[in-house]
Amino acid sequence: IMPRSKEIQEQMRTEVIEIYQSGKGYKAISKALGLQRTTVRAIIHKWQKHGTVVNLPRSGRPTKITPRAQRRLIREVTKDPRTTSKELQASLASIKVSVHDSTIRKRLGKNGLHGRFPRRKPLLSKKNIRARLNFAKKHLNDCQDFWENTLWTDETKVELFGRQMSRYIWRKRNTAFQKKNIIPTVKYGGGSVMVWGCFAASGPGRLAVIDGTMNSTVYQKILKENVRPSVRQLKLKRSWVLQQDNDPKHTSKSTSEWLKKNKMKTLEWPSQSPDLNPIEMLWHDLKKAVHARKPSNKAELQQFCKDEWAKIPPERCKSYRKRLIAVIATKGGPTSY
Repeated sequence: IMPRSKEIQEQMRTEVIEIYQSGKGYKAISKALGLQRTTVRAIIHKWQKHGTVVNLPRSGRPTKITPRAQRRLIREVTKDPRTTSKELQASLASIKVSVHDSTIRKRLGKNGLHGRFPRRKPLLSKKNIRARLNFAKKHLNDCQDFWENTLWTDETKVELFGRQMSRYIWRKRNTAFQKKNIIPTVKYGGGSVMVWGCFAASGPGRLAVIDGTMNSTVYQKILKENVRPSVRQLKLKRSWVLQQDNDPKHTSKSTSEWLKKNKMKTLEWPSQSPDLNPIEMLWHDLKKAVHARKPSNKAELQQFCKDEWAKIPPERCKSYRKRLIAVIATKGGPTSY
């Protein structure tokens, strides 16, 4: 079928309307003019809506990215998410499609592909993945009583000005150095404190500030001073279990002997698995609350840490099974926790 000229197309559309106005239906018009019924319907709907069959001005110029080019873009970023828009621009140029890199980003966005900072997660070896999956499957059906009598522990560093450094601000041009638009800093970051904390399903236990370098001896001293008082405070049963990660200070020969001597049963733990420890969520809560109070020195930072840790509500410390389900769903891989 030879393509019709614009004049013939417009004449044909006019004939469709004339026949329609004479009382004929879509089927009769389609048969009389040799057009698809859907084409007849579209012409009539356009006439009813706009009162004309003439082509109306478009809202913008046609896109340069053809369906083929779009498929190429989606295929390349799906294969390698780290591909840059500049690299994609060069790829399209190889098939004679010349577009700005911002056009590429917009088109990918319309297809649900957006530029984002990649999440940071521990590097998992095959051995790590297998251990995580085995742990999750082994404990998936443990009774709630087991998790309610687990004492979760960990250490973290809380920086004096750390959290503020990642915030965005809204400002006008040439106002970058106004007082309200800067983050004050001091030499070496103003300091930080390392803390050890523990909690159970019934709420937060003790929080200890670590003085100096953390080694096996310091770690054992922290356990001695804080674990059993926390167990009593949280009313754990005699069958309680201590959770700790596989940091060398926690698994050293001297620490292992100390735990055995003090009859502290530990939960076997897969390496590279902070997402399996719900205390990470509490560390996030703690740092957010502490920095909201804007400590100005290390002494205040230490005190605010202790204050805010004690305020964490018990309901924030419950529910563990969903983490195991998430690990099984990813077959031992990284999760959203």
